[in-house]
Amino acid sequence: MANRHGLITGATGTGKTVTLQKMAESLSGIGVPVFMADVKGDLTGVAQEGLASEKLLARLKSIGVSDWQPHASPVTLWDIFGEKGHPLRATVSDLGPLLLARLLNLNEVQSGVLNIIFRIADDQGLLLLDFKDLRAITQYIGDNAKSFQNQYGNISSASGRSNSARIAYAGATGRRALLWRADAGYPRLDAHRCQRNGIINILSAEKLYQMPKLYAASLLWMLSELYEQLPEAGDLEKPKLVFFFDEAHLLFNDAPQILLDKIEQVIRLIRSKGVGVWFVSQNPSDIPDNVLGQLGNRVQHALRAFTPKDQKAVKTAAQTMRANPAFDTEKAIQELGTGEALISFLDAKGSPSMVERAMVIAPCSRMGPVTEDERNGLINHSALYGKYEDDVDRESAYEMLQKSVQATTEKQNAPAAKGKEATVDSGILGGLKDILFGSTGPRGGKHDGVVQSVAKSAARQVTHQIIRGNVRQSTGGAEDANGNVPDGGVNALSGLQKCTT
Repeated sequence: MANRHGLITGATGTGKTVTLQKMAESLSGIGVPVFMADVKGDLTGVAQEGLASEKLLARLKSIGVSDWQPHASPVTLWDIFGEKGHPLRATVSDLGPLLLARLLNLNEVQSGVLNIIFRIADDQGLLLLDFKDLRAITQYIGDNAKSFQNQYGNISSASGRSNSARIAYAGATGRRALLWRADAGYPRLDAHRCQRNGIINILSAEKLYQMPKLYAASLLWMLSELYEQLPEAGDLEKPKLVFFFDEAHLLFNDAPQILLDKIEQVIRLIRSKGVGVWFVSQNPSDIPDNVLGQLGNRVQHALRAFTPKDQKAVKTAAQTMRANPAFDTEKAIQELGTGEALISFLDAKGSPSMVERAMVIAPCSRMGPVTEDERNGLINHSALYGKYEDDVDRESAYEMLQKSVQATTEKQNAPAAKGKEATVDSGILGGLKDILFGSTGPRGGKHDGVVQSVAKSAARQVTHQIIRGNVRQSTGGAEDANGNVPDGGVNALSGLQKCTT
């Protein structure tokens, strides 16, 4: 029943990570691939053989395990930042307006504008692959909102400018890494790459975890990709892939209801694709009830109850498991030692079994991180090495606009033909000329095109840079390595945000 969804919970230091590692290597041993995020950096040890120390052997003997043998599991390392594994990339279109709005921390009105941006891009065949594309089309639509009002509804110019500022800010921070490392969304991840026989895919999340919304968006995007790319498989004897969400509470914190509904839908339907999903968190209450109800397999480590709120959480955790008359579940949760857990799994009929008290067998692989040399060896000798390391910047909306600017410049420099009136050409996008070069309204009003918008945007950026340089000279401000300005300095972007929000 490993293709059924599950939940691993417990307080810090009670053994959740070791349980996760043991489950991953066990699934790998029967040929089931695994994908999991490594928040603390400890899970990479699954790629190396374990060490049979005296303490470990004594514990194994105490729980009646005599056939323990150290061994390593096949591992592929991934990293959104491309530092500790193969780069993991997506395109703007892959992420979609829902996850992108959460990543950019947009409010409801700004999210609505972002949805319109995606609709306009789809209707006009403009590819949104990377940040450059999103910036270009957002700037144009924000400056020419009235041109789209009849077809797409009212577009707030202020919201458009605010979106532009937020996109610019996100592009200057680590949030650009998933979508556009080096401004390139290609080559994008193929979900089938993660399904090789028994491979444990580990996403380095030590740095990523410091950016909670990027962390959540990355894992939700991965799950959505699996759901969209994999064919229907039915109820298999063993899953095609098992996906572990560590620190699962980050997926749901401050998430809008529309996103929660989407997560619930994917979790409900993805089992038919042969994918099992496990959430890992401290308490079952971290998971929304609609999602929690679909997690039939349970591994509950110890919870500590020092306050009335903690006691209520323990009681809630006990109530989510099928009671065993042999012991008090609520009391047992507080008495569990490290490496000990209460377990309840679905039977062949899909019904939860009575909760049992169990000891977790130590992983056969190393409990701890790999060394830097071992990590480099895993990356360089991977079957995927060289397939994701180099960026590919495909032609998309931004490049189309650049070519249009160049063509316009050449046309303006060429001598005009005498005796001929200029004609209005119908472009491949049905009105491309008006969109790119502007149009005249019925009352004689001029509407800027993308070319004018891009030119004005470039001029504004140059002006900001000049002002910024003058202010820095007068204040002595200087940026640090992360692009931040210390006290006494002025950050042009923050000023831009204040002006546009």
